Amino acid sequence: MMNTLRSKILVLTVLLVSFGLISGCTDFKKKYNALNVEHQNLKGLYDNCKVTLDGSASEKQELAGRLAESQQTIDDLKRQIESGQTAGEATGFGDYQVDVDSAAGTITVTLPNTILFDSGKAALKGSAKGDLDHIVSVLNDKYRNRMIDVVGHTDNDPIRKSSWKDNWELSSQRALSVLRQLNSTGIPDDRIRAIGCGSGKPIAPNTTASGKAKNRRVEIVVHMR
Repeated sequence: MMNTLRSKILVLTVLLVSFGLISGCTDFKKKYNALNVEHQNLKGLYDNCKVTLDGSASEKQELAGRLAESQQTIDDLKRQIESGQTAGEATGFGDYQVDVDSAAGTITVTLPNTILFDSGKAALKGSAKGDLDHIVSVLNDKYRNRMIDVVGHTDNDPIRKSSWKDNWELSSQRALSVLRQLNSTGIPDDRIRAIGCGSGKPIAPNTTASGKAKNRRVEIVVHMR
């Protein structure tokens, strides 16, 4: 019985974590309804565990924790549905692409390379500084004490024409350029770091031009815990 209970906890945990990924393009109502079903399944498992005394104390505690996390995510989604807000509006970042990961405790603002850099370059465009200044104002207003990662990404095309050694170097230098701009306009040294991922974490297939364009990006990740 303990193995069966542990398996059920694992399956429901995976489902709840999956439903906890909120993006600006998400249909919040569908996500809310699906998550609510899994929440009721988890609640039923927890209630049965209490009545039958199946499972260890640690498993019961884990179920209670998952139940609380699930309820918090449902409450967050309900508030967004009622307010009609997108993730960008709810977090203060407006029209930017924003993903809120409740499980990881992060808010990620994604900036496509087209607004930040010229092709093959790591120096910021002059026009990009206005976008970054706006982001700094939001970070200082709503997330003043939070740690921030600036994460650079590329597509998987090998470096041929530019002077960069490889995509690791290019993604790292682009992350550093954004970090330095954020740092120079108000984000202190002890709250920010730069990370280069190269082509290792694509969000779209690298088999099409549109997919490659999506993968060339810089993410500003706010850690909420």
